[in-house]
Amino acid sequence: MTEPAASTPSMTSAEELRKRALELQLLEMERQEKIMAREAKKHSEFVEDFFRKHIGDSERTVIRRVVSKAAADGKFEAMIYSFPSSFCSDSGRAINNGLPGWQNSLQGKAKELYDLFEEIGRPQGYGLKALVINFPGGIPGDIGLFLTWEKPVE
Repeated sequence: MTEPAASTPSMTSAEELRKRALELQLLEMERQEKIMAREAKKHSEFVEDFFRKHIGDSERTVIRRVVSKAAADGKFEAMIYSFPSSFCSDSGRAINNGLPGWQNSLQGKAKELYDLFEEIGRPQGYGLKALVINFPGGIPGDIGLFLTWEKPVE
């Protein structure tokens, strides 16, 4: 008579596998919730900064560096600021369509930057243009403000 092998490994039950899969799904959901909470906090801080604070020295320094780098690379424009089109009073419609008076749709730091351009940049021969820089789902996404210094066409 042969004896059953004593070392035959037992198979994990289907119930244990389902339980393990469920635990992994719960861990993934918790991870995703943490990521979403961090992103929501970051977005909230960005909105607060955009609408409640002013352009500071550090932002001005970054803008100067970006412009200097672009000029050193032989370029005649540099994107100095970007923000969601939803931050415009018309969700970026005037900018997207190149309508006169697009600057009137700017709010928060974008408006402040435009006002600084009018006060400091334009008198020194700079130009400023605004463009929609991406179209997620076919709708205007982010707006880029570009400082230009190309010689005007005569």
